[in-house]
Amino acid sequence: MLSIVAELAIAIFMTMNNNGPMKTFDSIQILRPELATSYLALLTAQPGRPIALFAPRRVGKTYFLDGDLSPAAEKAGFLPVYADLWLNRTAPLDAINQALEEALDDVNVPHSVLGRMVKTPVRKVGVLGASLGLGRTPTRRDLPDKPELRMDTLIARLANDAGKPVLLMLDEIQALAHSAGGDAVIASIRAVLQKHKKKVFAVFTGSSQEALGEMMMSAGGPMYQFAQLLTFPFLEIEFLERLAAHFSEVHPRKRLDVVALQRVFEHIGFKPALMKDIVKEMSAEGQTDVRLALEKFMKDDRNVPAWQGVFDALQPLEQAVLVILAHGIAPMGKDTIMALSTIPAVNATLAKVRAALDRMRKAGILCNPPKVGYMIEDRLFRDYLATTYQPNYITNGKIGTLRRIQE
Repeated sequence: MLSIVAELAIAIFMTMNNNGPMKTFDSIQILRPELATSYLALLTAQPGRPIALFAPRRVGKTYFLDGDLSPAAEKAGFLPVYADLWLNRTAPLDAINQALEEALDDVNVPHSVLGRMVKTPVRKVGVLGASLGLGRTPTRRDLPDKPELRMDTLIARLANDAGKPVLLMLDEIQALAHSAGGDAVIASIRAVLQKHKKKVFAVFTGSSQEALGEMMMSAGGPMYQFAQLLTFPFLEIEFLERLAAHFSEVHPRKRLDVVALQRVFEHIGFKPALMKDIVKEMSAEGQTDVRLALEKFMKDDRNVPAWQGVFDALQPLEQAVLVILAHGIAPMGKDTIMALSTIPAVNATLAKVRAALDRMRKAGILCNPPKVGYMIEDRLFRDYLATTYQPNYITNGKIGTLRRIQE
């Protein structure tokens, strides 16, 4: 039987292209041009109305914007502009304006020397072209300092100078709700997009379903029914089939069970990068049992300190509430509140528990999907807490206390 080292050597030989790089698990990407085209069709059918795409973090939204939507937009005659609002959570308009200014520079300041010369008007030409004078580059009045007015001016200039409509992609738009003067900022963005609806189309993404829903569906809010709220689809079985196929190239005598991969992929929240990490660990050891691979991944020294660090940084009440959620116990039930009130240094009340839940939601540790209730965002973090801490809050009808399982 071939050793793992021999199998890897064969795989390297088999996956090398004559003139290209070696194929790896990380090079496996799923493109979805049809999905991008369908979103562009929605935008052009309803000028002035953006679409808002919801999906949890790390499921491929940003990759889709860059790898699928941007190329499709360029092909369709748009100028795509991407802005990550987490770049400046406290002042997201600055992040948007920075992206617009960079795009405007790219349009008006070509990278090549020849391109810059072509953009610069000729002032005078000597006899027989013996002398050539280049005029000063035309200048405009300065951009407004106020962020809202600056965005308005930038979009108008960018669309005019590019000679094409702008596709503005705002990633993690729920950051607007937590910025200073959030409603005013949101109202300004809506007003600018409405004013320039023939020049700019917008796509929003968000990783908080409740925050997006609150922004888009709250009657009286500045974004009320402004954007069409859509659920961004997870990657399907094709992604897992490609991982399994490459695994077999690396280990010709071994096969991965795609159904087992599906179960793990769902369990970890359909996160492609995380799924690749797990399969890469399996490949490094020549292992084919996906369930055992996940168990080993959960005990990895690179993961455990990170999860424990997040937990240790929380207040005692927040820690207790998090363990409750990890075990599937309703955090605001009457018996739960009574149990929490018995824990030293916690002294829980319903109001304190509600505040702790809200703090952890805003920190990204929890999410609160409609009709589901509070849950831990990172499912592997949830599993770690459930196997590390035992609440003992309701055992045989009696109220207990929090304890660490290992102790």
